[in-house]
Amino acid sequence: MKFDSQAFKINLAERLKKQYGKDISQATKHDLYDAVSASAMEIIMENWMATRREQQPVKQLSYLSAEFLMGRAMSNNLINTLIKDDVTAVLKEMGVSYSDIEDQEPDAALGNGGLGRLAACFLDSLATLDYPGNGYGIRYEYGMFEQHIENGYQVEYPDNWLIHRDPWEIKRTDQAVNVQFYGNVNVRKGPNGADQFFVENAESVTATPYDMPIVGYDTKTVNTLRLWEASSPNGFDLQLFNDMHYNRAVERQNSAENVSRVLYPNDAGPSGKALRLKQQYFFSSASLQDLLRKFIANHGTNFADFPKYNVIQLNDTHPVVAIPELMRLLMDEHGVGWDDAWAIVTKTFAYTNHTILAEALEKWPIDIFQGLLPRIYQIVEEINRRFIISLREKYPEDYEKQNRMSIIQNGKIYMAWLAIHAGFSVNGVAALHTELLKTQELKDWAELYPEKFNNKTNGVTQRRWLLLANPRLAEFITDKIGHGWEKDLSQLKKFEKFADDKAVLKKLLEIKQENKVELADYLKETQNEFLDPDAIFDVQIKRLHEYKRQLMNILHIMYEYNRILDDSNYDPPAKVYIFGAKAASGYRRAKMIIKLINTVAERINNDRRVRGKLRVLFVENYRVSVAEKLFPAADLSEQISTAGLEASGTGNMKFMLNGAPTIGTLDGANIEIVEEAGKENEFIFGLSAAEIHEIETAHTYNPQKYLDRNPALAKVVNQLIDGTYDPTHQLFKELYDSLVHGVDGNRPDVYYVLADFDDYCRAQEEASNAYKDRMAWAKKMIMNISNSGKFSSDRTIEDYVDDIWKLQKVVVK
Repeated sequence: MKFDSQAFKINLAERLKKQYGKDISQATKHDLYDAVSASAMEIIMENWMATRREQQPVKQLSYLSAEFLMGRAMSNNLINTLIKDDVTAVLKEMGVSYSDIEDQEPDAALGNGGLGRLAACFLDSLATLDYPGNGYGIRYEYGMFEQHIENGYQVEYPDNWLIHRDPWEIKRTDQAVNVQFYGNVNVRKGPNGADQFFVENAESVTATPYDMPIVGYDTKTVNTLRLWEASSPNGFDLQLFNDMHYNRAVERQNSAENVSRVLYPNDAGPSGKALRLKQQYFFSSASLQDLLRKFIANHGTNFADFPKYNVIQLNDTHPVVAIPELMRLLMDEHGVGWDDAWAIVTKTFAYTNHTILAEALEKWPIDIFQGLLPRIYQIVEEINRRFIISLREKYPEDYEKQNRMSIIQNGKIYMAWLAIHAGFSVNGVAALHTELLKTQELKDWAELYPEKFNNKTNGVTQRRWLLLANPRLAEFITDKIGHGWEKDLSQLKKFEKFADDKAVLKKLLEIKQENKVELADYLKETQNEFLDPDAIFDVQIKRLHEYKRQLMNILHIMYEYNRILDDSNYDPPAKVYIFGAKAASGYRRAKMIIKLINTVAERINNDRRVRGKLRVLFVENYRVSVAEKLFPAADLSEQISTAGLEASGTGNMKFMLNGAPTIGTLDGANIEIVEEAGKENEFIFGLSAAEIHEIETAHTYNPQKYLDRNPALAKVVNQLIDGTYDPTHQLFKELYDSLVHGVDGNRPDVYYVLADFDDYCRAQEEASNAYKDRMAWAKKMIMNISNSGKFSSDRTIEDYVDDIWKLQKVVVK
């Protein structure tokens, strides 16, 4: 794309004048950010419109996801359109620093963890590879929350990312649709004499779409992320207001807007569960109505052709309610018969499973589901009735299996079961994860539908996680192997030939050091934390969950602290342990782990005896823009989940791409990272998934034996309750009990923290010792970088296209 710097400068000045009534000398940094973004949108718009026009006649992917953790848009879009350097130069001529205005953009608060970040990477890759693929989700007004740490505790505040207008979105009021909840199901005879179901007395919520451009790298393709905002079509009751019933006058509006208010509202009680289900149905129904509208406009009403032009990927179980909703729309709104509608549905939907944790395989209580979505519940009942008949024919004597596989059982609707039965594809997201699904968690289903199951190992986009996040390393790699890796990450393999080149290894270490200094400066400015860039930066940044074992990490830090104090001969290299994580607002134990991390950090960081040797830092309000500083600066990547429980992980791939070796278990994609980079370049520890499965099956786990045989471990665990870190002895008692006695009806140490602790300490010491040989460590870095090609989301998307989606590239002219 040819960039006209003079035209851009004029456009920028005009926007400041029209939008803010200011010239460049009066404009604030945010004014400039908004004007630059709007000016860039004008450049993007022509390609965006052309993409929609040229993709219209071909098969489209719709990616339905409750999360899209996009991060900041400006730099990503300018890089992908190849004009970031030009824009930076224009601003410099005008006396404006690009980095100053870049920091004015808030992170789009549309996701939380790996699920949402994966969705964002997929959209980037689809556009870059010229595939017609768009995202559908919710435009959350306040995201999940903005995390503050107060007295060591996580405190949730609204993430007010939309306080200013978002220059990267376009409101499409003309394409709004209505979504209905509650009501009574009735039936009447249709024109052809068939029964026609309809819902009376329903609550209507208006879904208004906002479109964000998804700009492909070095291509004219600009796909779309469509996000739905909820409102009430008749929310303000003027009569009530005039009667001075002010709260009641806006009650319906508030109720409707709650649907798109917050990501993952606390669902500890029935009202929270109902709101979550309402969110899922809201964006699923709105998205399907949108797709049917487009299909009718472009192809007419022969709905049998719908799967020829549409494939819908369900990102985990959140949008699975779309399956019965498409049945409802086809039958009740368009007069399609059951068998024909079912044939369409079963050719349209594919399902990605992201977890083997039972708690995350959503199961909705019938009373909540039926009350909120009465017609949808009828359809699910009929799907299940027909499915049970087929099970009885296939397994006539196996009543236990029939009950086990029923979509409706024990007063709940099993959404994963519905997705597997109705979808034409079921994929896991790493080789181990898929194998565990087929042989353990979903064994019955893999036996029934073996042709549906497949693996698609996750990936990340190198455009954001190397080119944008680590420009020093990106420039150095390009200097050594040339361009091309930006769209074909397998080309990084060429970098491996420098693994014994001392000048290259030295330069890699210098780049890492510069990134560490930059991170230290940022944390000094934002959190008043003082980090030594010469220390090892050991980083664990991910959603806070017990299976991810941040608890084991902090217990090891407590162990290291004790060892340094107790053994004058122990002199490890200086180390900074960095955490970043949000805990779900209703997840009490996870929030207490955050409190423990901060309590231990306060003790260690203020103890002169370990100054210069050990430091602990919890990064507040971890998000994509902060991750872009952490990944390039990390020396060691903590991927320490209980083997068999992390579906894939994508943070591990981002660390690898940026040259940080992994300390981790053989879990998720860690296994494939080891296969690609070599076990000698990672630090692997702990029980395997097979070993854990054997222990679980035999019910032989006794965590007490690990405490008995390791007094240092017993001391650390006991310090949770002996007053070392809490004078009341009660604050961390639940964490202690979860390890030693068991809580919530579970056996002790559900996630094998104590079983893996000794081997984790060994791996940590091995990593610290390896770090002392700087050139050998740099070689590990280069082996990780050069073997990260498999973990590009571009490769993942090509796998989906080949095996599931069957899309054709559309190159925009």
